[in-house]
Amino acid sequence: MSDVVDMTLDEVRAALAPGIASNAAFDGWTAAALEMAADAADIDRDVARLAFAGGAVAMIDAWFDSVDRAMVEALPAATVATMKIRQRIQQLVEARLTVLAPEREALRRALAVLAMPQNVAAAARLGWRSVDTIWRHAGDTATDYNHYTKRTILLGVYGATITVFVDDDSEGHADTRAFLARRIDGIMQFEKLKAGVLRRAEYRPSLSRFIGRLRYPAV
Repeated sequence: MSDVVDMTLDEVRAALAPGIASNAAFDGWTAAALEMAADAADIDRDVARLAFAGGAVAMIDAWFDSVDRAMVEALPAATVATMKIRQRIQQLVEARLTVLAPEREALRRALAVLAMPQNVAAAARLGWRSVDTIWRHAGDTATDYNHYTKRTILLGVYGATITVFVDDDSEGHADTRAFLARRIDGIMQFEKLKAGVLRRAEYRPSLSRFIGRLRYPAV
């Protein structure tokens, strides 16, 4: 019991998030789901309410964070390093889906909450955090516009994949995995096209360079 008493609010959120998600499948992202999770973890209800003062969005935030951490744990950096970039992204997304699979109804209800107009900004923030975690764990170190384009494209792919996933009753979610594979192929083709365009641009005649050479000819 002393360990529970000494927990920080961040630790309380991390400890309760999976339990809340399990309860949310039946009771929604509500105070009832939170209280049952707190009781099961032997955490004072008042402390739990304080930890999740932000309500349903705070609970979903904590759950998605726990899913991201579980995804990373499922594919250690040493394992990811042996893969090609396409496989890294696909395997990480699939690992995340595997973590979510037992709680698809909770996920469905979470998406409904995040789709509310007042929660759109929070939904975008949580989605961006997840795809950023995926790219970083995949080894991406880009800091220029590529940092944003990669994440923006993956966010669209992941969002579409989740839409398929919540209603996918195929064995082992095979339909979702096939859908994801096709979309990842699209990302890789886009990256190849973009790289080719950038390479060609390096050798394209530049008016500014031409004028500069007229003013300052090489000797």
